[in-house]
Amino acid sequence: MTDLSPNPAMNGGGKGAHRLPRLLVVEDDVTLAAGLVEGLERESFRVDHLSAAEPAEGALGLTAYDLAIVDIGLPGMDGLELIRRVRRHGVLTPILILTARDGLDDRVVGLDVGGDDYLVKPFLLPELLARVRALIRRSRAGASLVLAVGPLTLDAQRHSATLGNEALELTGREWNVLEQLVLAVPKVVAKQKLADSLSQWDKEITPNAVEIYISRLRGKLVGSGVNIRTVRGIGYRIEAEAPDAPAR
Repeated sequence: MTDLSPNPAMNGGGKGAHRLPRLLVVEDDVTLAAGLVEGLERESFRVDHLSAAEPAEGALGLTAYDLAIVDIGLPGMDGLELIRRVRRHGVLTPILILTARDGLDDRVVGLDVGGDDYLVKPFLLPELLARVRALIRRSRAGASLVLAVGPLTLDAQRHSATLGNEALELTGREWNVLEQLVLAVPKVVAKQKLADSLSQWDKEITPNAVEIYISRLRGKLVGSGVNIRTVRGIGYRIEAEAPDAPAR
């Protein structure tokens, strides 16, 4: 059973915790999907599997994956439309396309809609693993915009966050809210603006619903010296506590 919830071990679950790359496999062929998941997990990747594009669209918005492996020939919405939609929503996760179509035009279309690499079936697992590692390396080596508030650091290119020396696990919605707050420092961000930033994932998001994500973020930041302050009638501001003055 696929678990799309954050892994507690990745949320500051111990000193020096090592973040294993997290992948999403979107493949409706049960046999192939099982083989991919087994092979990737054997190589120390954390893997979620979904068999259709519709839930995968939500998962890519909610979870900061290091890479997605997407089959084009999915039931219902196909893989190309899935890639178009998540790119339109601003998801930067590297995407490796799987397909039985080996024509040049098919490869061009797949890359043009937002895929980062293309692998034709049938393929050997070592080649897939090599492509996965290369895409993750390329993504991590890309130019990054790093934002910081006290011990909290956000890498906007990789959609990763750290608190001190620990990885901070965030859902897509939590990331959106936190990024808006950090980008605005030291200003206040209106609650409606935060609701608008969340509406790309859920059109039903209201300003009051923002409070849920603020509460979750406060829980993850507790004890760090980074605080999200409520400015009544307006919105929220994030700030770091001033360091204690040295004793004289």
